[in-house]
Amino acid sequence: MIEPEEISEVLSEYDLSKTTIGVLASHSALDVCDGAVEEGFRTYAVCEKGREKTYTEYFKAQRNNGKLIRGVVDNADVYNKFNEILKPENQQKLRDDNAIFIPNRSFTSYCSIDNIENDFKVPMFGSRNLLRSEERGIKRDYYWLLEKAGLPYPEKIKKPEDIDSLVMVKLPHAVKKLERGFFTAASYAEFKQKSEALLKQGVITRDALAEARIERYIIGPVFNLDMFYSPIEEEMSKIELLGIDWRFETSLDGHVRLPAPQQMTLNERQITPEYTVCGHNSATLRESLLGDVFELAEKYVRATQKYYKPGIIGPFCLQTCVDKDLNFYVYDVAPRVGGGTNVHVSVGHPYGNTLWRKPMSTGRRAAMEIRRAIEQERVEEIVT
Repeated sequence: MIEPEEISEVLSEYDLSKTTIGVLASHSALDVCDGAVEEGFRTYAVCEKGREKTYTEYFKAQRNNGKLIRGVVDNADVYNKFNEILKPENQQKLRDDNAIFIPNRSFTSYCSIDNIENDFKVPMFGSRNLLRSEERGIKRDYYWLLEKAGLPYPEKIKKPEDIDSLVMVKLPHAVKKLERGFFTAASYAEFKQKSEALLKQGVITRDALAEARIERYIIGPVFNLDMFYSPIEEEMSKIELLGIDWRFETSLDGHVRLPAPQQMTLNERQITPEYTVCGHNSATLRESLLGDVFELAEKYVRATQKYYKPGIIGPFCLQTCVDKDLNFYVYDVAPRVGGGTNVHVSVGHPYGNTLWRKPMSTGRRAAMEIRRAIEQERVEEIVT
């Protein structure tokens, strides 16, 4: 793991009055860039060839005497593959641009976690060591952390033969790197039937199936809680609820739009839905549940501070289901910018706007924290 002293040494060479915000050009990059320019920063997007035009053309920034009049991406580099950002000369470009880098899920998916922890010597906003906790199945993954925190999560089923009610089988998609090969089953027989069909279709692999996590299905709506923790806040709450989002998933959402008789006519390749995220929408909770949300966040923050020092910094997302008795269950955790924050670009999050009295997206809140840290000469407290 890169030591704090190494990042401090890099920061000592920065001109923080010319700080730029760097991000891998995928996932939540537009939210990050939009928030950065709202707070007066210039932006730096690292793109992959074939996927760059969103950032280098369609959302490219146009400025007039420094004033932004269109777009959000000031500068962009295009590499053959995202992981070329790890090359020493490309890291140096970021440092030469006084970049503070904001990690997203694409960064940790396309770049090795080992390399991010040990070789990516660019100041990173957030908790570098917590990024690994998102990898299901490692010794101290987010399920381990949820247990240590005393947070509710769906019951784990030890083996397929023990399935006695509806479960979710969680494993990676065989082809789509960022996506899931999830499926549901209510019995061992259904597990075998669906898994064999998905294996035949190339959606999952036998190795991944052997390592799959099986957990009892929580019947209820899904709420992704977009939270923020500020280690430099001195007067008000350090924990903020910025907003809530939920997902559109293919082909699941296509299934639920079909009447039951039509669902029953689907063939083998159509009948088992996939859970590939293709979009998000905004949501709110009834106010009587907001206290429960903050309790979940408080427990998670305390656990990260105890087991992954210095603990969470900046944005994180608790992905939850709510059952019929209004109980929350955390089924996934993102220890960085959540995947659904683009739904709040420019207009902000409902709760973040209420808190900060202006449009406040996750991207803008991150940039605001960086701005405050620069003004207070406390940047070393928010980067790792």
